[in-house]
Amino acid sequence: MPTMNAPTKTAIAAPPAKTGADLLHDPDLNKGTAFTREERRSLGILGLLPPKVSTPEEQAIRVLRNVRKLGTDLEKYVDMISLLDRNETLFYRVVLDNVEELMPIIYTPTVGKGCQLYAHIFRRSRGVFITKHERGMIKEVLENWPHKDVRVIVVTDGERILGLGDLGTSGMGIPVGKLSLYTACAGVSPEQTLPIMLDVGTNNEAFLKDPLYLGTSEKRITGKEYDDLVDEFVWAVQKVFPKALLQFEDFANHNAFRLLEKYRGQVCTFNDDIQGTASVTLAGIASSTKITGIPLKDQKILFYGAGEAAIGIGNLIVSAMAAEGVSKDDAMKRCWFVDSKGLVESGRKDLQEHKRPYAHAFKPIGDLLTALRELKPTALIGVSGQGGRFTQDIVEEMSRINKRPIIFSLSNPTSNSECTAEQAYSWSQGRAVFASGSPFPPYDYQGKTFTSGQGNNAYIFPGVGLGVVVSEAKRVTDEMFFEAAKTLAGLVTQEDIDKGCLYPPLSKIREVSAHIAKAVAEVAYSRGVAAAKRPKDLLAAVKAAQYQPVYKQYA
Repeated sequence: MPTMNAPTKTAIAAPPAKTGADLLHDPDLNKGTAFTREERRSLGILGLLPPKVSTPEEQAIRVLRNVRKLGTDLEKYVDMISLLDRNETLFYRVVLDNVEELMPIIYTPTVGKGCQLYAHIFRRSRGVFITKHERGMIKEVLENWPHKDVRVIVVTDGERILGLGDLGTSGMGIPVGKLSLYTACAGVSPEQTLPIMLDVGTNNEAFLKDPLYLGTSEKRITGKEYDDLVDEFVWAVQKVFPKALLQFEDFANHNAFRLLEKYRGQVCTFNDDIQGTASVTLAGIASSTKITGIPLKDQKILFYGAGEAAIGIGNLIVSAMAAEGVSKDDAMKRCWFVDSKGLVESGRKDLQEHKRPYAHAFKPIGDLLTALRELKPTALIGVSGQGGRFTQDIVEEMSRINKRPIIFSLSNPTSNSECTAEQAYSWSQGRAVFASGSPFPPYDYQGKTFTSGQGNNAYIFPGVGLGVVVSEAKRVTDEMFFEAAKTLAGLVTQEDIDKGCLYPPLSKIREVSAHIAKAVAEVAYSRGVAAAKRPKDLLAAVKAAQYQPVYKQYA
């Protein structure tokens, strides 16, 4: 049985623009069997539905029972997306009331498989697709979107989908999934969201050879051609949706950093892989201090991986340490990185630009285990996208160095997690302070149950987006993500800590997102980047703005 939230008063609305069968096929308007007899007659759908008028509660029960009967998570994913395609309100009601059960289905880890098979499980188009062939008319393409008051856009070019690599247009499942979390977790209205795929080709040979692939079956465009397309897109968004937050998602490292730096001072934008991941990880480290007793300023952190997520986390941790009185130089020297070629150190001549600030003077080291033994970090953070790299030797070495080793395996999906919760706890003899990117079930070790936290960006980006929407912020700043992290860590209770969990339960995600939105809006108002008038009670205004999945009663 679904766990229903307290009922919300039915909203009264004007008659919908569509009637008859067209109404039943519009997911924004469709109520399915919940249309009353009076509505069925007046809207021209009498006789087009089974006669029973269902309550939303009955509909939700039916959905959840059917989902639970399905054999695989991918089948459940397809079923839930099909529900989204026919009845948005019911979809969000079911997700919101069962968020811990369904978030792994509609987003990570299952969305990764959904993206890999996107062309083969395709049912209905969602969002906007832009290719090189739309150069010179991207504004026209965006104007084809039916909803005109778009406030949050998630865009990807599909080159680095989760830890799965180049999925081209099949990566559209990520913007769709992210935006469903904006609505479910924070309450951004679905009509105000827009998923976009910049289809610039793919270098995935399997997709190029697949006759069912739905994207542009050509190699990726690069250089000036790529940059010109992105630039036209960014400025077209400003013209068509001037109040929209533009979130860059799953771009490869060589584009992610430079695009963020190019546009962040000009438009309202952020990169979730860089900034959202950083914020949720910083919150987890802050929470861990309640267990380890080691303050943030005294942490020494070793990252396995040196891409956009790792560097983004490092940058935000440096800012947080600086806020605690550590000099920026000393703070940076507390962050170390191991990439595919070994320790990032000053003697290396093969380093990409984003790694160089963290290339400290040290002898060459070729592997993670040796780096652990030499550096003796307090925390090990996995953002490599490579599953199983935190071996028993690695976890045991961290446990030898630290009484309570902090071990975060943040790579998604689950198959790419550096280690599982079970491995972290058993190999550390129950001493690990563990968090992961994808969820793991509770693990019993020697009579104690450990409920690990999920360091999922869903704790951060939906609340950030809601704060931007409420304040009509013109820019997104690093300070907003810093405050979001502080807010999230502050919402972790002693009960959570006693379970070994570094984050609040997902069942509280709406409340968490509201407080993060308030913190973000506070920054927008205090820094003069908010266009909306400041309300007297900011938290109340945030909560009033949250979309509720309740059917409208058509007059």
